[in-house]
Amino acid sequence: MKIQWLGGIAGLGACLVGTMLVAQTPKKTGPGILQPQMAVAADGGTYDKPMGKLGTAVTAGEEWSATTLGASVDGKPNPGAKPITIAGEILDFSCYLQIGKHGDKHRACAQKCFKAGQPIGLLAKDGSLYMLMEEEHDLRRDGLTDFRSAAIDHVAHIMEVNGTLWSHNGVKAIYVHGYTKK
Repeated sequence: MKIQWLGGIAGLGACLVGTMLVAQTPKKTGPGILQPQMAVAADGGTYDKPMGKLGTAVTAGEEWSATTLGASVDGKPNPGAKPITIAGEILDFSCYLQIGKHGDKHRACAQKCFKAGQPIGLLAKDGSLYMLMEEEHDLRRDGLTDFRSAAIDHVAHIMEVNGTLWSHNGVKAIYVHGYTKK
């Protein structure tokens, strides 16, 4: 009985040591960019020198347009939005998540997907993925914005994007300002 008791204590001690070692193992910060061999074209910009800009700069306190505020529950959008400026590759959100496709070799496919209404994404240098949408709520809903056209023109390019960042349960979105049709 005494030997079984000592064996149990030794086993418990080994489990405790193992748990402590696992707890001290550094955790990965993310998978990085999927299929990194699928790169943008040489003239498509870089993360350090984007090809161009999409969206107008947003200042703190002016994250949402009047139509978004008007459409909000009790006139208050979800809290925590903040201005953002970030460089990333414009890509087809769906194809990237499903099969890792992006870059110049996927440009024509992504353009077709955007024309068919598939979601627009932005792939940051660290592998973070953002969904991109027009900020102006009612105008977006009623087809009175043209951000999708700009995204079609710049798919597979690295662009600087300005807008309002909001996230919920791990889903990150950037609402891009300035694409109201004139």
